[in-house]
Amino acid sequence: MDPNRGGLLRRIAESVFWIGRNLERADATARILDVHLQLVLEDPWVEEDTACRSLLSIMGIRPPDDVAVSTTVVLDRLAYSAEPTAIRGSLMAARENARGAREILSSEFWSALNSTWLGLPEARRMAERLGPHVYFTWIREQTATLAGVVDLAISRDTAWRFLTLGRSLERADMTARLLLTRAVPGAPGRGRPSWSALLRSCGAYEAFLRTYRGDLDEAAAVEFLLLDRLFPRSVFFALSAAEACLNELTPGRARAGVPDLARRRLGRARTQLEFRSPEDLLGDLTTVLVDLERTCSEVSEAVSRTFFEASHAMAWAQGEA
Repeated sequence: MDPNRGGLLRRIAESVFWIGRNLERADATARILDVHLQLVLEDPWVEEDTACRSLLSIMGIRPPDDVAVSTTVVLDRLAYSAEPTAIRGSLMAARENARGAREILSSEFWSALNSTWLGLPEARRMAERLGPHVYFTWIREQTATLAGVVDLAISRDTAWRFLTLGRSLERADMTARLLLTRAVPGAPGRGRPSWSALLRSCGAYEAFLRTYRGDLDEAAAVEFLLLDRLFPRSVFFALSAAEACLNELTPGRARAGVPDLARRRLGRARTQLEFRSPEDLLGDLTTVLVDLERTCSEVSEAVSRTFFEASHAMAWAQGEA
């Protein structure tokens, strides 16, 4: 194979992988911020500085200890910044990656992504007048449109598998981060989003009620968001989708074991979830979620080393608790 052609294919594969990750990151960050900031703004018992520091830590950012952290700081860092961990930065990165892969992306997808990017300034101005919920809702609608275009207008080829792999890894990671917002400190019974709020932020509330017939408790919510085989935002579903993509991208089977690190880590994480009871998961929830984040980071790095020449994975910053 022509080495220049091989380099082109690796570059395109890396671009679509990060398009998937960045679009999912923008959507999930909007969901997390919407739930968390609504809680801070509406509950007078929540200590704003403590809750905002906890949220930034969950999202991989450690703010200075000597500066008060407000919802304004959180919005600047996680919604409006050009950093890759922010909504705006994620969309900017997705658009730049799409520039490098336009030959394999549909014109409809590029048009929708470009329109989203161009609409960001007006969305922010609306948020400043009407509140951040308007901004988060708009982001979710735009990313849903882009996801629909991916499903309807892109062939199920290698590029689609890389995009889906990136989206699935990010979805598992961000669902874990969303669940970690339950650990936000505060007064007893306060300072943490309710399980119904978390389910709504994933678009899972109605699906959950139909599955569990309205019986909402911690164990059931954890089981649904971590283990459900049919709901597309559950961690198990996302890990299984990522594993299926990797199996198609590297179909060779060794006589013993699984040779590549990415598939080993994904398979181990999926199996550890699959065979644990909801009560067991709930008793060790923080450890499970942190390990899931670590797994997604390790798999992303392994995919980069295996498939992308001279790649520099844009991993989450590792914030300190």
